[in-house]
Amino acid sequence: MKDLIEIHNLTKVYRSFKGAREVTALDGISLSVQKGEFIGVMGPSGSGKTTLLNILSGVDTPTGGSIHIEGRNIAEMKKDELALFRRKRTGYIFQDFNLLDSLTLKENIALPLILDRKPPGQIEQRVEELMQFFGIAELADKFQYHVSGGQRQRVAAARALAPDPAVCFADEPTGNLDSKSSAGVMDMLTQMNEQKDCTILMVTHDAFAASYCKRIIFIQDGQIAAQIQRAGDRKVFFDKILEVQSVLGGDSR
Repeated sequence: MKDLIEIHNLTKVYRSFKGAREVTALDGISLSVQKGEFIGVMGPSGSGKTTLLNILSGVDTPTGGSIHIEGRNIAEMKKDELALFRRKRTGYIFQDFNLLDSLTLKENIALPLILDRKPPGQIEQRVEELMQFFGIAELADKFQYHVSGGQRQRVAAARALAPDPAVCFADEPTGNLDSKSSAGVMDMLTQMNEQKDCTILMVTHDAFAASYCKRIIFIQDGQIAAQIQRAGDRKVFFDKILEVQSVLGGDSR
């Protein structure tokens, strides 16, 4: 099977400013991701995991290396080309939801399709399908301040999935939620992965959230320090994640 994402020798160096020293956030990372994977990225604070996610999603640019998504090197794309690629082929789920207060939940989900100038009938059909899938159809005309954090994250996930992207990126999607809502969001991401065949890369500090993934990549000092694959029971995988964290040491957040 051809890899959906291929990363080779990826580096990111934040240059010195006014006498501050250079910081190497990513130091020669190489990684392959196949279509349909659900990958968690973990590591101590400052390890480079969020930088990795931001570069893969086109939010940030690398200092060196290549990033091929669906065979296209996004590191070489011009600004306008990258913006179009991000809108059409990637989705992003944020910790703080990033929904617009002035739009209803239905309008928030429809936004990427409106920006892509899809026909109104097609937008209506796609949004209705996603609201039904995520169990939020009855909330269509409400605003984000009318609903819970877990429901907001479902709306954010529906918006990310609206353009049928090649890959969805999630940055600490349970970070602002209680344990019950967190479990609901992780069940939702699992459904996206298994029922919608959505490839997901998720940054998280939470071993419970990570245990829903199929593979975990541990980043330390800008490099891949370890990888583990889930095989069967989620509780066993959870224990394995804690074991690797204890070996690597450092702040899990």
